[in-house]
Amino acid sequence: ELTVLGKAQEFFQICDLEGKGFVTRQDMQRLHPELPLSLEELEKVFVTLDADGNGSLTPKEFITGFSRFLLEQIALKNDMMQQSEGEAACPLVCEETMGDDEDEEFQFSNLMDRLGAKKVLDDESDVKQLWLQLRKDEPHLLSGFEEFLVRIFSQLQEADNEKNELECALKKKIAAYDEEIQHLYEEMEQQMKKEKEQFLLKDTERFQSYSQELERKLLSKEQELEQLLQKQKRLEHQCTELLSGKEETKVENTKLKLTNQELLRDLERTSHELSQAQQQLQVLQEESSRLHEEKEMEVYRVTETLQREKSGLLKQLDFLR
Repeated sequence: ELTVLGKAQEFFQICDLEGKGFVTRQDMQRLHPELPLSLEELEKVFVTLDADGNGSLTPKEFITGFSRFLLEQIALKNDMMQQSEGEAACPLVCEETMGDDEDEEFQFSNLMDRLGAKKVLDDESDVKQLWLQLRKDEPHLLSGFEEFLVRIFSQLQEADNEKNELECALKKKIAAYDEEIQHLYEEMEQQMKKEKEQFLLKDTERFQSYSQELERKLLSKEQELEQLLQKQKRLEHQCTELLSGKEETKVENTKLKLTNQELLRDLERTSHELSQAQQQLQVLQEESSRLHEEKEMEVYRVTETLQREKSGLLKQLDFLR
């Protein structure tokens, strides 16, 4: 065990050439020339040792887990050698060893631990029954069946990792959409407040009518924003359902992507209509300025006319005197 522990420490140093203090999946591949294991098997070993699933192994996790893995491999190799010697020397003894329930239970449990089956299987009874049947009736097919299990559990683990990554990305997108919608809602509230204050300064029926029309449009935008919030809630609900199921993950992700695209289109359309409302507001302001200038000109003309009439009346009064 001390030799295996020292070997595990040596393997950790080989993986962590940069001195980071931890080992990743890519670092684990550096053991391929050192061990009679394929890259897929090294990936499986990494997944087994990464109990917390954070994608990295501390020195303690690596050395402890890898030492256990090496001891299991040594024990498995010794068992295979003993079985091979037993078969050559005495077939009856081999049959008795193969039929030992405790030995079968230990080997099957060891196999399931190395494959990481507990992370992806709720019930191992079917696999165990088939493994025991092959071990008893067709032992020459047992190694092929175990290799098949290695590939299957590796693919299941990859699918589970991909699902977790998609769930994490989806949560980030939902948070980003929430922030964007909240920002848009606050901007619209500020714009509404500003436009209402500007329209309160107008005292003509025409501008009051335009103000009411614009308020109706803004109310419509608020309703559209409320609909977007409802869609967002439905999206969160779909995300919750997505987390509870494994088989429909890809289909649900596709639906959610389509829903996100629809939300983006709705947001763009709402932004465009808000821009149009701002342009109308600018037109109203220009119209107000023009009417104000016309009123001032009219007052000036009326004043000038009254001044001329006053001068004429004064001349007539002088003439009459």
